[in-house]
Amino acid sequence: MHERLAIHGGPKVKDTPFGSGSRFGLAEAQELLEALQQNTLFYHTGSKVKQFLSDFNALYGVKYSVAASSGTAAIHVALGAAGITVGDEVITSPITDQGTLVGILYQNAIPVFADLDPHTYNMDPASIEERITDRTKAILVVHLAGNACDMDAIMAIAVKYKLKVIEDCAQSYLTRYKGRLAGTIGDYGCFSTNDFKHISTGDGGIVTVNSGQQSDYYRTHAFADKNYMRFGGDVIRDLHYVAPNYRMTELQGAVGIAQLKKLAWICDARQRYGDLVTEGISGLQGIAPHHVQAGNACTYWFYMFRIDEDVLNCSREEFSYALAEEGIANTAGYIPDVVYMQPLFQQRQAYLNSGFPFELSDVSYERGLCPSAERILQTAIRIGINEFYTEEDIKDIVRGIRKVAEYYKK
Repeated sequence: MHERLAIHGGPKVKDTPFGSGSRFGLAEAQELLEALQQNTLFYHTGSKVKQFLSDFNALYGVKYSVAASSGTAAIHVALGAAGITVGDEVITSPITDQGTLVGILYQNAIPVFADLDPHTYNMDPASIEERITDRTKAILVVHLAGNACDMDAIMAIAVKYKLKVIEDCAQSYLTRYKGRLAGTIGDYGCFSTNDFKHISTGDGGIVTVNSGQQSDYYRTHAFADKNYMRFGGDVIRDLHYVAPNYRMTELQGAVGIAQLKKLAWICDARQRYGDLVTEGISGLQGIAPHHVQAGNACTYWFYMFRIDEDVLNCSREEFSYALAEEGIANTAGYIPDVVYMQPLFQQRQAYLNSGFPFELSDVSYERGLCPSAERILQTAIRIGINEFYTEEDIKDIVRGIRKVAEYYKK
């Protein structure tokens, strides 16, 4: 006998609020006050951005990193430093934020989309290799929702074809791939500190320069600052090629110093809670948990599972609605559709009234290009994972999913 669902008048699984807390406090306020007392908010003359990067480098075990004004900017900086230019092709994921794509197009390069693994929601190395042409210059890896891509296979492809690898870690702080931190494996790692990530400085970004070479660091640093070379007391303003102004302010750096001290706790809690959800719903008919490869550590920016409509007597939308009525907030899907179905790609127009740079390439963006990715978005349900939740909250999430799945099981 199935439990009666809340939508049919049964008792809700969760009728108490989820745990919550304050992301910011006195530590951030103290750092901000110190930043203001410097009488400068410029990163080169102040100390806060420098300290933020130094702390980040120590946490990640890297020699060099560069601050940026956003995660989107960080990716553009990495692409520019990597030498991606007009007409180049960059292979990336079709399930991502547009911030992953903006830098490619700003460099007048062409985004090419690889299909995804149906269980990890990350780029399939076999699909990446199938997309490589003579124009391919880089792989822009997206570690979605705190889950690491198959980096050994991707790096082997990069070596084989002499490609740069840029890791988009906007959703993947302290994510580990076989013990290594995501963002330290490719040529560059890109992070976001906007208000909807593991840590927040309001907006901001970081680029790790993983070669450890000073010349690479200088080039990356300059690309974030109009190609000005600001090191020590010298400022070199010789302009050899165009670069944007993506500087981080001292206010962002100040908040970042305090936020970094909380990052390990945040990520530990999210990893534990996400793994508990997987443990609780594994083996449930009609439900595919968010899969993490053995030996990896996922820090769950969100948790996304899939339903099998051939096994359940409901649509994805019906399941989502029933789950919400049980007190478990969720979203049917993640983004509405794969990014290549956006008008920008369908109309091949990155700039108003221009077909450039798409006119340089015969890359196409038709429905069915990445069937696995398209199917993921048609069958996925996303739930929040938060460091302020309690273990009882997680048990309620599991109970809610199990209750709805058992009810709709054929």
